[in-house]
Amino acid sequence: MLVDVDPQGNLSSWFMKEASQYELADVLQGKCYYEDAVVEIKAIPNLYLIPTFAIGGTLKLYSETKLSDEPFIIQDLVQSMNNDFDHIVLDLSPGLGRLERSALIASDEVISPMTPEVFGLDGLEIFIEELNKLRKNLRSNLIHEKIIINSFDNRIKQHRDILTAATDGKFDVYKIPVDPHFRKAQEAGKAPQLFKIRGRGLKPATAEAFEMLNQDIWS
Repeated sequence: MLVDVDPQGNLSSWFMKEASQYELADVLQGKCYYEDAVVEIKAIPNLYLIPTFAIGGTLKLYSETKLSDEPFIIQDLVQSMNNDFDHIVLDLSPGLGRLERSALIASDEVISPMTPEVFGLDGLEIFIEELNKLRKNLRSNLIHEKIIINSFDNRIKQHRDILTAATDGKFDVYKIPVDPHFRKAQEAGKAPQLFKIRGRGLKPATAEAFEMLNQDIWS
């Protein structure tokens, strides 16, 4: 189960070209049951999504006006779904506002994606600091041990330097190589691992990186 907790709805727009009747904000506000908002991603076996649509800004408005009164509502949602799904993935925006904090409260583990840029590393350091405060205040055992560097190119010195800085600590770092197949897969609304053009799919190095990440996360 994927839950799009990003007000911009980028994950939803990847797999859905048209809005469905209900979205995450409707579930959180009690306008429908979560089952009513679940969308089956038919192109990928056993994958489901509770979407968010940026048009109208419903989730953003909810997070700014009502979420402060019910900070554990996403945790309640996740617990209600636990018996129906083997894995639940919450997709968040890069920020750490009320909405993101509520989602982190509901999580067992957080995995940080980043781009191999200086600003990306700065953002990661800020996130780690704020996450430590959150864990301390809530006495949470939230695990944060994995970092994913997207669009990594070992030929570029800055990318290598960012990798060195990211691995200089307690984190397991996964490199997802630059691969134009990603953009084309998104345009087609398909998972990169399954999408092919003229019989060609992901680069072998990219497929290998995905396989390693999958094994370490779900094992």
